[in-house]
Amino acid sequence: MALQEQLNKFKRQQEKCQNTLSSIASRPGPAKSFTPAKPAAASTSARPPAPAVKFSNDTERLQHINSIRKAPVGAQIKRVIDLLLETRQALTPEQINEACYVDVNSNKAVFDSLKNNLKVSYDGRRFAYKSKHDVKDKTQLTTLIRKYPEGIAVIDLKDAYPTVMEDLQALKAEGSIWLLSNFDSQEDIAYPNDPRMIKFKVDDDLKLLFRGIELPRDMLDIEKDLQKNGMKPATNTAKRRAAAQVQGIAPKQKTKKKKHEISKRTKLTNAHLPELFQNLGS
Repeated sequence: MALQEQLNKFKRQQEKCQNTLSSIASRPGPAKSFTPAKPAAASTSARPPAPAVKFSNDTERLQHINSIRKAPVGAQIKRVIDLLLETRQALTPEQINEACYVDVNSNKAVFDSLKNNLKVSYDGRRFAYKSKHDVKDKTQLTTLIRKYPEGIAVIDLKDAYPTVMEDLQALKAEGSIWLLSNFDSQEDIAYPNDPRMIKFKVDDDLKLLFRGIELPRDMLDIEKDLQKNGMKPATNTAKRRAAAQVQGIAPKQKTKKKKHEISKRTKLTNAHLPELFQNLGS
């Protein structure tokens, strides 16, 4: 309310100044005798009046501040959180007010909501941004990912620190982690690439199911199946074969491996499995 009264008072002062300037500009100057030797006097009297001075910049700023403070609590909270995320600094309510015009001290609803927000930490004097995982650099990021052998969502790491996405790509390039997309949600998942950490056991039913899947013999069919399931093949067999035909290179024929039969001269290393040698005597 006090800000609105100040705006109204400022507008009345602006109108008064505008009227004063207009009356001064339209007031006729003192009469001068005509002198042929000074033609410049005629041009001076014919000069148009100076443009009126406008005091709109400060008015627009005050209106902008007023609109922010009258906005819903949620909008003001978002404005403060965006500021804390961008600066990555712990700010007092006065510094927040100066930076984004949200008066935290004068609005109890904003103060309480900000203090209890999951994305904000408050030490009794300053507010700071709080990410889901408290990591500050690449080394801490690597340690965190290794604690999640089942994978950790990249979306939960994006706001950890400003260069976290660059560090994730660097770890992927080094081979320290895997970045894979979840087929259902299309979100990236970070997995530690450390075989020593794998301690889980795969069910026998799952093993049988995996081994029971018969893959197509032709790479073209494999690539089609991958594309059908929304995955991009790493190879392009059709393009490679077309290039080979242009260059006159005949495609390689797959040779069948000769089946080795067990004879009496075969060195037996599995003597504890007698069923393998039932036909040896025939």
